[in-house]
Amino acid sequence: MLSSEKDRAHHKSIPPVICYPNDTLPAVDVAAYQNMKTRCGDKLADILVPPREALCFEVPKGGFFRITSQEGPQVGDLNLWHKNDLSERFYSGKTRALHGTHISVGERMWSSFPNLRPMATIIGDTLQWYGIDEHGGSVHDVIGTRCDPYTHNLLSGGHYHHCCHSNLTRALSHHTGLSLKEAEPLVHDVLNVFMCTGFTKDTGQYFMKASPVRPGDYLEFYAEIDLLGALSACPGGDCSSEHSSDVAACYPLQVEVFGPSEDIGATDWSEPAKNEYDGTHGMDYL
Repeated sequence: MLSSEKDRAHHKSIPPVICYPNDTLPAVDVAAYQNMKTRCGDKLADILVPPREALCFEVPKGGFFRITSQEGPQVGDLNLWHKNDLSERFYSGKTRALHGTHISVGERMWSSFPNLRPMATIIGDTLQWYGIDEHGGSVHDVIGTRCDPYTHNLLSGGHYHHCCHSNLTRALSHHTGLSLKEAEPLVHDVLNVFMCTGFTKDTGQYFMKASPVRPGDYLEFYAEIDLLGALSACPGGDCSSEHSSDVAACYPLQVEVFGPSEDIGATDWSEPAKNEYDGTHGMDYL
């Protein structure tokens, strides 16, 4: 029997239940991370990602990296892999399920199955003040994918080569020596650094709006494992009107990498273990 109007109204009024209560996740002592940052080692790299391009960088476990806006408002698409095992990569969907649609200080970028462990922890964010605006928008999202030439071709036609997906593919290929065909399947859904996004309340569509990022704003991370990162300076600039564009004003993004503090062995930190699920998937009786 079809539901009645009263039954439909009742179901719409039922309060939501959080799918993954995260109060049992390992605690994040942000102050301890920030204290380690004050004793970090030498600067290992300082790169400037050109507009509409991507570059790779490496961060040793226990080290830090910072992404900083330069010259003008610009968003970036970030991929992370385990430096020594590219099959372990950032899992945006599970990060979203554990922390929410946007992440900031004290929250983590989690890795793919079967490892499911912290890859990087956010320890500094100059845009944390933004919160959630009246449209439901916020910054640093893990809900979008990455602008790509396939969707661009589907919706607009043509062959645009400076989408973030292509930028990241080229950067990974160049850094690792993999062919484009080998590198492309390793590129994955991103952390949209500095991007302001949300879902419309009426149609539930993914939206973007002008990023509040300004020169000097940064997002800073602690590397929980040895990392290979790739950052694309999105061709949409601040994503106030469009992406996959040669018209939008675009600016470079800086990535700085710092080594671990010399006394890291004296701290309570240790590399996160891989997930302890036994991997049998109910087939252990065979």
